[in-house]
Amino acid sequence: MSLYRQTLVQQLKMIQNVDRWLDRAVAFAEGKKFDANTLLAARLAPDQFPLGRQVQAVCDNAKVTAARLTGKAPPSHPDTETTIPELKARIATVVAYLGTFTEADFAGAEDRVIELPFAPGMVILGADYAVDMALPNFYFHTTTTYSILRHNGVDLGKRDFLGAAALTPKG
Repeated sequence: MSLYRQTLVQQLKMIQNVDRWLDRAVAFAEGKKFDANTLLAARLAPDQFPLGRQVQAVCDNAKVTAARLTGKAPPSHPDTETTIPELKARIATVVAYLGTFTEADFAGAEDRVIELPFAPGMVILGADYAVDMALPNFYFHTTTTYSILRHNGVDLGKRDFLGAAALTPKG
């Protein structure tokens, strides 16, 4: 399986799931008669990012993964979102950015040498970066986003997390 499918296709699906979870959070808040934006400060533990920052991290991980694996520069986002509509706009921007990539962009990504700003003097191959760092980090923030919403009462289940599967008729 190509890194395009393992990373970009999967991250694109999951970031769109996050967008739907935010819609569910808004509907939940409306039903309970409170401002949905108060959920953005919720966190699972005192030393973890709150919900708003988790969503920003999901977006950042997806765009940076695609950029690093293809040798491109990712767009910069200043992390100024303070409302759910602003976070949804950021998600839409990242989804559009991810939509600019093709499978051909990922040719050679497995063997691409990647320099990481937080590890000066060190490098990592694209395949190792995807498996050891990019995907675990992306899923950490995606799962934490999901868990914060669930913990606060938003009606989400396993199918909401997994999203659509590429099922085809038998035969």
